[in-house]
Amino acid sequence: MQNAINRLILAVFVCSATTLMAQTDPQIGQYMHLQTTYNPAAAGEGDLMRVAGMHRMQYTGIRNMPMSTYFTFSSPFEIKKTKHAVGVRFLNDKYGFFMNQTFHVQYAYRHKIGKGYLSAGVDLGFVNMSFKTDSLNLDQIVSEVGEGFFSENDNAIPKGTGKEGSNGMTFDMGVGLYYSAPTWWASVSYSHLTQPKVEWSDLASIKLVGTMYIGGGYNWRLKHNRDWVLKPSIMVMTDFVNWDVNLTMLAEVKERFRFGAGYRIGGSVNLLFGVDIISGLQLGYTYELPANRLLKATYGSHELYLAYGFNVLKPNRTNKYKSIRYL
Repeated sequence: MQNAINRLILAVFVCSATTLMAQTDPQIGQYMHLQTTYNPAAAGEGDLMRVAGMHRMQYTGIRNMPMSTYFTFSSPFEIKKTKHAVGVRFLNDKYGFFMNQTFHVQYAYRHKIGKGYLSAGVDLGFVNMSFKTDSLNLDQIVSEVGEGFFSENDNAIPKGTGKEGSNGMTFDMGVGLYYSAPTWWASVSYSHLTQPKVEWSDLASIKLVGTMYIGGGYNWRLKHNRDWVLKPSIMVMTDFVNWDVNLTMLAEVKERFRFGAGYRIGGSVNLLFGVDIISGLQLGYTYELPANRLLKATYGSHELYLAYGFNVLKPNRTNKYKSIRYL
């Protein structure tokens, strides 16, 4: 399988010798808990200052498996009774021989509508993409594919490290809208609005395609047992060529314990778990299995996140962590 991946990567560069189009945003099982990773308008949700980190190991057992690490921070503030929020997000993403590192600063304006708040947000930052050619066994691949197909000295293949052109940085931008009410939320955002293009050399570059996220969720407290809340949610991720649809059902017990299952249509099934360790400090874990032929080659994917949130605008009102997703 790894040889096939190597051939595919190199074939793209050699046969096209132009720009590689890529949808690079990682897939997240706990998307409902980490919304600022893809929507800047979610910053400051619930008047909470929030710090969160997530690490995802995808397709364990496969060499050079994708690994993603997210860090986010956001804080609300007020200016003359108007609500705003700022934040930052950082991504370190490795997949195959590619590395994607991003850093964004976020801003959101929040306006009360009905029982909830409508937020509009923007994030501005940079994308750094690199290709680790020094990790490829080019001699082996040439012998397997054939010298007539390509040469290891082909200029279309990025070589070396940053000084030799396999590392590049460019400006990036995203926008979003987010509405949260006491029992439901809705989100729409668009990343890579500027269609950033990273140049590795005169013959090799990568262009990040814009990706739209559309999602929503509802909190349904059971009448016969008020300790239980069911939380169905959906997230659609698309570049208008490929579509990724995530369906999730979580159950929360006594405002502390969470468990459930999810299904990525045509892609995977997952189990989700979460717990409030102390007030405001949350730990979550997802185990995911592919629902395709990759099941024969991997032990599954693992996702772990840790988040802490507290109220900064009205600290004397309550010490208990609240948000629309943890009622």
